[in-house]
Amino acid sequence: MKIIGGPSSQALACRVAAGLNIKPTITDFIRFPDNEQYVQIKEDVTDEEVVLIQSTASDSDLVALLQLLDACESAKMVTVVIPYMGYARQDKKFKDGEAISARAMARAVTAHNLNKVYTINLHEKNILNYFSCPAEDLDASQLIAEYAAGLGLKRPLLIAPDKGVRNMVENMAAGMNLDWDVFDKTRLAGDHVVMADKKMDVEGRDVIIVDDMIATGGTMAEAVGILEKNGAHDVYVACIHPVLTRNAVLRLSNAGVKDIIATDTIEKVQSRISAAPIIIEALKK
Repeated sequence: MKIIGGPSSQALACRVAAGLNIKPTITDFIRFPDNEQYVQIKEDVTDEEVVLIQSTASDSDLVALLQLLDACESAKMVTVVIPYMGYARQDKKFKDGEAISARAMARAVTAHNLNKVYTINLHEKNILNYFSCPAEDLDASQLIAEYAAGLGLKRPLLIAPDKGVRNMVENMAAGMNLDWDVFDKTRLAGDHVVMADKKMDVEGRDVIIVDDMIATGGTMAEAVGILEKNGAHDVYVACIHPVLTRNAVLRLSNAGVKDIIATDTIEKVQSRISAAPIIIEALKK
């Protein structure tokens, strides 16, 4: 098996390769003066079993993945791991004339002859149906729960910022025997949200607000303010996908967040938890 990491997932690919006791395949990534990308796999993949690992947090990341797929046309078997799939929020038509962006991305990736596609904590599971090959969504939430349980926090409490991730947080808490709760959130527009000032049992406790992704940090910042008002000790925020656009990190710090905890589905400074174990387990199957 050859593990090939794209430009956005090099560290994660190395961790997966290490877990499988193989060396990651060297790939070169260059930009020409006109800003076009160039990729080259430095090893022969003819008749090999190949695993491509590449998040598509940006348009250029998607192009790099498509280029790598094309470069692997002589491989015997190609499995693609997309730790963070961009454009997945547009999983259906909300207005006439809109593209279903998640479908467009899935169709582009599976235009190549693939064995299987793995994603991690997709925004909506129905997106898997857009891939024309077998596709499976892996769950990294327990990795966060295990990390949180090992921090030595004071009467830790997991909180879901909205009902959309309620089940995920409930399962995380159950797996590690932790307490949990959920906020009532109303999104007015963009990153403008209103959260109900809900009384919770947070007095003197360390709290971790958990979401599948953090983008602008607006929801989290609002929640932190409410928790501190209700007497929480330290407030952490955790997510699987640290998108962290614009001034999200500054915004969260200003709100009083003790720390930001995330996985390496998107490789950021905050990516203290690796998704490698769940990818390795899936590949071994």
